[in-house]
Amino acid sequence: MTDLERLLALVPPPAAPVGAGAGWTRAEDALGVALPREFTEIARRYGRGTFCDEFSCHTPELMIEENPGRLEDLRFLLRDDGADCPHPVHPEPGGLLVWGSDSIGGALCWLTEPAGSPDRWPTVRWTRDDEFEYPEGGTAAVLTGLTEDLTARMAESGADVDGPWFDPDRRDVHVYLRLTEVDGAPPYPERLRILRRSLAPTGARGGFTGAGGARQDHFATAAGRWRLTYETAYGHQIRVAYPPGEDAPVRAALLAAVDAMGCRVESVLPVHGTPHWPGTT
Repeated sequence: MTDLERLLALVPPPAAPVGAGAGWTRAEDALGVALPREFTEIARRYGRGTFCDEFSCHTPELMIEENPGRLEDLRFLLRDDGADCPHPVHPEPGGLLVWGSDSIGGALCWLTEPAGSPDRWPTVRWTRDDEFEYPEGGTAAVLTGLTEDLTARMAESGADVDGPWFDPDRRDVHVYLRLTEVDGAPPYPERLRILRRSLAPTGARGGFTGAGGARQDHFATAAGRWRLTYETAYGHQIRVAYPPGEDAPVRAALLAAVDAMGCRVESVLPVHGTPHWPGTT
């Protein structure tokens, strides 16, 4: 099994990748280098989006925009702190070339070794803390390792997670359902089981237990269609994100689940300017 086949098996790509037909020739012409074929194949299979809400591959436009500016800025800030970047920055010979990012401002780069084929360029992860990590393998192996490590650490911390996932880029509707419990409602773990059973099949995506037993649990319905958080950490509520046009099925499914959980909806709050569900409360 190739590294790409392993990534595809571990993190199934979306059925309809967003921006999968991106013109990588434009980026190659602007950057003056040929890009690794494995990378452009990953872009074709997955399109725009994020792995585990954490790692993303750049689009052609973003690669053009961020190279070399972003790394030059990071190098300047590093020098301001009295340290030097251990590598040159593209278009310097063998310089770092950004191809992706993480959710807290770290950069995923190739070290464009002049003597090597692009498919053999090693990856350098420049973290937000200005540390330099050197994951092994090509782009597919790096993404596989990063997502496996992330979900393993989530599981080790006690979070419920069913494995890595990929979410395509989309403009969601976001709604918060504020809940209250009725007399005799089951405890939180049972309410969570009822909620997930009502929306099955679902995949767990982590969460945490905070002070006083406050909980937050993330999960998604099949293929990540609806993405949900059930929690008591920031008030007793269900947060849901879903594609536009699906208000009716989401509303029907969640109101039935809330009733089965032994709860009632106190209010439905719109988020980011999206509409609430008229007549719910």
